[in-house]
Amino acid sequence: MSDVADPVAAARALHAALEAGLHGDRLAELFTADATTTERPNAINPRGGTIGLAEILRGSTAGAGLLARQRYDVHDAFAHGDLAVIRLTWTGEIAADRGPFRAGQVLTAHIAQFVRVRDGRIASIETYDCYEPFDAAG
Repeated sequence: MSDVADPVAAARALHAALEAGLHGDRLAELFTADATTTERPNAINPRGGTIGLAEILRGSTAGAGLLARQRYDVHDAFAHGDLAVIRLTWTGEIAADRGPFRAGQVLTAHIAQFVRVRDGRIASIETYDCYEPFDAAG
C-alpha cells in the first residue's frame, strides 16, 4: 500500500487506518518487517517498553476490541529527514466494561510522537502519551 516517502504522511496514514477500525494484519503494509514501537511510561503502561511488529499488530487488535472508536487530532506535525515529529490529542471511547474502564467512557491522551520511516514504511515509533485522569463516569 505505502509508497509514502514523507514521514508525516506515513504517520497520518497509520492514524487514519486506526480511526477507520483497521487492525492486525490489515496494518502490516504500513510497517517495515523490523518495525518497533517504544512507549514511554504512562498511566496505562507504567513501565513503558519496546515491542516489535507482531506485538504492534496484536496490540492494535486488542485496542480495536476495547474501543468503540478512536480519533487522532494532530495539532503540529513536521518532518526532519526520515523522522516525523507530531503533537496530537488522542481520544478513544470504551466499547464495553473491561477492567477499570466502563462502556462509553472517553479516554484522552496528549501525545508527542516520533515516527521514523524507511522505504516509505514506518520503521519505528517512539510515543509519549500523557493521559488525562480517568473518569469512569464517561
